[in-house]
Amino acid sequence: MRRRPAALVTAAALLSTGLAGCSGGTAPAGRPAPDAPPVATTPAPRVPAGHAPTESFAVGVRQLKLNRDGDRPLPVTLWYPARGEAGGTAERSAPAAAGRFPVVLFSHGLGGRPEDYQVLLTRWAAAGFVVAAPKFPHTGAGGDGNPLDVLNQPADVSYVLTQVLALDGRAGDPLRGRLDPERVAATGHSAGGVTTIGLFTAGRDERLDAGIVFAGTALGVGTAFAGAAAPQLFVHGEADEVVGYAAGKAVYDAVPWPKAMLSLPKGDHGRALLSDGKALRVVADTTVEFLRWTLYGDAAAKKRLPADATRGGLATLDDHL
Repeated sequence: MRRRPAALVTAAALLSTGLAGCSGGTAPAGRPAPDAPPVATTPAPRVPAGHAPTESFAVGVRQLKLNRDGDRPLPVTLWYPARGEAGGTAERSAPAAAGRFPVVLFSHGLGGRPEDYQVLLTRWAAAGFVVAAPKFPHTGAGGDGNPLDVLNQPADVSYVLTQVLALDGRAGDPLRGRLDPERVAATGHSAGGVTTIGLFTAGRDERLDAGIVFAGTALGVGTAFAGAAAPQLFVHGEADEVVGYAAGKAVYDAVPWPKAMLSLPKGDHGRALLSDGKALRVVADTTVEFLRWTLYGDAAAKKRLPADATRGGLATLDDHL
């Protein structure tokens, strides 16, 4: 009987333990690890200075059916700025608003679905971002719940990004000419946070300009942050019962680039992300300003970010942006 390497067994055990409570309630496959840990570059702006949209958009929603390598089905929900009156619910297949918009990838937690996070993700879309959220084949709702498959998810997200960006040049697609391939961020919650960290470490995707990690840890993907500087925002509840606050803070401390950490003293593993409340509004406003700065190059958004983060005394901000 073939024995699995001890390191892989250990990673599986750690992921199973560390992510067992994560829900919407070694390098990834296909990306060989480098012989030596990759080295992060000196921090430098990746996105030219500019201005984010000042208006709020209506939001459209559509689905893509993707499949990586024929055996990893990846249905993707796309929320995007749409024509029409802002403030309503997302409208299926609504015409896209005029303009070219940055792309934000979002990875769900163990047992989750993209739509579990739609309150937050539609706010990003209304602020002028196209949000692409895949449902992963094993860690998504209805899957077998195998936490070790998280190690394959950075490659899934890179594949999704390639397919989504291809829509920009596809004749007849509603998003043709609406996507900005030079302005891309990766975000994710819990197991999706592990996935996001992996996209900046062992599975570094150089197309990414920034990252947001909600209640994430580096189990299995490491903290060898690589490539061009990409600002990072970590969001973590100090009362997190699944991924301890100290585990998330340790990864944050290892980030060699501009970074900030939004800490919620009464926050748990992320239930605030799933419903509309005061904590969600602080998280939404802070993350929108971060994305405006990192993807639109909007310096005014960076200046507003600390006030949004600490409004109402619900959170503190460690700011090294």
